[in-house]
Amino acid sequence: MSDATGASGPTEPTETDEGGGADGRRVRVVLVDDHRMFRTGVQAEIGRTDITGVEVVGEAADVDQAVTVITTTRPEVVLLDVHLPGGGGVEVLRRCAPLMADAENPVRFLALSVSDAAEDVIGVIRGGARGYVTKTITGTDLVDSVFRVQDGDAVFSPRLAGFVLDAFASTDAPPVDEDLDRLTQREREVLRLIARGYAYKEIAKQLFISVKTVESHVSAVLRKLQLSNRHELTRWATARRLV
Repeated sequence: MSDATGASGPTEPTETDEGGGADGRRVRVVLVDDHRMFRTGVQAEIGRTDITGVEVVGEAADVDQAVTVITTTRPEVVLLDVHLPGGGGVEVLRRCAPLMADAENPVRFLALSVSDAAEDVIGVIRGGARGYVTKTITGTDLVDSVFRVQDGDAVFSPRLAGFVLDAFASTDAPPVDEDLDRLTQREREVLRLIARGYAYKEIAKQLFISVKTVESHVSAVLRKLQLSNRHELTRWATARRLV
């Protein structure tokens, strides 16, 4: 499993008399992910407050729920999936911009996603997220990452940090791809997997959606890009280096 990068290695959380993490600290967290079983797993892994110091104060499955829960609970850190119904993680960040800008009690965001695509990483970082880790991260490292984001640090899974450095080191703004901008975050993910040669059933399993939903996304992508079949779609994605 990939670990988050940092100045010092993660340590195993240990129980303390204060009822918090290894140093007695506490952090209030909201989980935003459209898969209930994944949220349950994260809650079980890191939400043992007496051991980890992480207190999960709310959950959300889509953009509207996320904005409501975050605004109501005002957590220190939000674990945010990139692909969400209602506009994706970027939309959550846009609507929560005033909370991030609060000088005294800022709400900070850490993207936690299955996607390792450069455009997803760069998109949420430009939106204001403090870091991006993939769902291969261990529970111990995720706890460490949450506390570091609470402190204002930037946290990335190792290979993803390069995307951000490359993007922000460039003096030229990346060209706007109007065709790609027509697609939702989920449609982009389906597009990428189709272009990599995955069958509909394999895509459904990887994204935790039904085959029928995959078919709907593919139809939408073909319509928006004015393409006829998956072979043209693959060529289109390859030409833009999305594969």
